[in-house]
Amino acid sequence: MVKPFVPQLVYIEPRALEYPLGKELRDKFSNMGLEIRETTSHNQVRNIPGEGHLQKYRNAKSTLVIGVRKTLKFDSSKPSAEYAIPFATGCMGHCHYCYLQTTMGSKPYIRTYVNVEEILEQADQYIKERAPEDTRFEASCTSDIVGIDHLTHTLKRAIEHFGQTDHGKLRFVTKFHHVDHLLDAKHNGKTRFRFSVNAEYVIKSFEPGTSPLDKRIEAAVKVAEAGYPLGFIIAPIYIHDGWQEGYRVLLEKLDRALPQHARRDITFEMIQHRFTKPAKRVIEKNYPKTKLELDEEKRRYKWGRYGIGKYIYQKDEEAELRSALESYIDNYFPEAKIEYFT
Repeated sequence: MVKPFVPQLVYIEPRALEYPLGKELRDKFSNMGLEIRETTSHNQVRNIPGEGHLQKYRNAKSTLVIGVRKTLKFDSSKPSAEYAIPFATGCMGHCHYCYLQTTMGSKPYIRTYVNVEEILEQADQYIKERAPEDTRFEASCTSDIVGIDHLTHTLKRAIEHFGQTDHGKLRFVTKFHHVDHLLDAKHNGKTRFRFSVNAEYVIKSFEPGTSPLDKRIEAAVKVAEAGYPLGFIIAPIYIHDGWQEGYRVLLEKLDRALPQHARRDITFEMIQHRFTKPAKRVIEKNYPKTKLELDEEKRRYKWGRYGIGKYIYQKDEEAELRSALESYIDNYFPEAKIEYFT
């Protein structure tokens, strides 16, 4: 069973102690008996312990840096939201295919930001600029925010903040089931709580360090009972032996578990497996034994933003994946909204 994340090593930027949350986290980790080091900035975190690359990489993934978010300009987050809201970066999961491996580069440690009020004030500015249209904020572009929130409660604070706005919407996705502390948050229906789900084969082969599917589904039921709008991201959709049956069983499990009242407002987002050349190099270095299929010859090349193209499935395979998954969703969840397939 995946236990709630506890870092092995904690770094604190001195400026973080000027914020109440920074002091609170320092005291909390100190009382838990964890090793706490000071660092002038997250870029100065150098001495991650470990012999060789793989051990250092693993140790970095269980290192938490408590810092201040300096740039308050939010990135765009299409297609899921207008903006990415930055509460944390990095993740304790070990998903072989994850795009964070390339964006985090050689520093895969987890960072949490303590200047939460400043970040929320900036979000309010963006909401004001776009009013009376709704503005959606994605809180999990660079991390699995739920995975650390039992320690920081930053996400809970944000959920309640957006619950008070007229035109702000919050959304995030998780592979963890540690949601109990979020169930009583006053969300007022303004936060869409999404779970990343997949065929059993994909979770077991490529998502170590995350909650098993059945636990994610149990958590989704709790979230639905707490009145949150619910969503599921099926990603990466991955061709493997028996994939049709694997994805059908996934939808059937969701169908069996979810209460009737939650189905009127469920969304699905679908993302086929993709990789870039730089990602392939990093994945093979970090997970040398992975069975993940990364053969450029089998894929087609699609130009991406920022000039880095990615390898996705061939057009006929993509069409087959899409048609199979959409038909399962239509069958089990006829009222659900499919937001996109990409």
